[in-house]
Amino acid sequence: MKRTLTRIALLAAAPLLIAAGDPATETEHTVEEGETLGGIANRAGVDKTIIALANGLSEPYSVQVGQKLFIPRQRSHTVKSGESLSRIAEKYQVPQFNIAIANGLDKPNDIRVGQKLIIPAIMKTPVRIASRSIAPKDPYFKLPHDGDILRAWPRHDGIDYAVNTGDMVRASASGTVSVVNEGSTRFGRVVMIDHGQGYQTVYGHLSKVTVKEGEYVKSGERIGLAGDAGGATRPELHFQIRKDGTKIDPATKLPKR
Repeated sequence: MKRTLTRIALLAAAPLLIAAGDPATETEHTVEEGETLGGIANRAGVDKTIIALANGLSEPYSVQVGQKLFIPRQRSHTVKSGESLSRIAEKYQVPQFNIAIANGLDKPNDIRVGQKLIIPAIMKTPVRIASRSIAPKDPYFKLPHDGDILRAWPRHDGIDYAVNTGDMVRASASGTVSVVNEGSTRFGRVVMIDHGQGYQTVYGHLSKVTVKEGEYVKSGERIGLAGDAGGATRPELHFQIRKDGTKIDPATKLPKR
């Protein structure tokens, strides 16, 4: 009798289960009754801290019924005839620069028909459903290295620090590693970190990368070792801060030396 009742209950609930969103395939999930961030993360196959960062959630990572959560995923795209990198970037709403870095493209027209491109995940601006919620603040950036400045804004598109080969390169702020590229011609080995709120940092000329795409790193944590890879003429660290895909003067966000 109990088994029969259980079967009837499951059959009655089936339409609701089918109607509910499936975090395993979604890029945006609406929180259902009884769900937790940990449970959503497990079904999505994405680390809980990455989803929390993407949505501006702070510990203990509470979510509310009806809240929409962005689930960052890395996608791929096969280039078709007539497509340009800018058109592909527009299609996926990802900055062209991010796609170029992720695929080691030095020029936008380097793509070819049939080429499979990595489309890196990008954090959306968190949406709060409670009016009393406080919007997340901009990330607090720290120096990625303590070396002397070789080149700086506005004559350069970031800051170049003098380093010794093998020096530790630190994450300027907490975030998710969105790009690891081992073969960019200009910057050699490159790491890009997405900090949410539209902010990203880029670290170039590394001799070794010590993190993986999708990994969550804390501010000050090692992300690689300094070197002279790519077009560098001496050991140096190339560092950028970007806001909504546009390079900005890092000095406006970094602490005074």
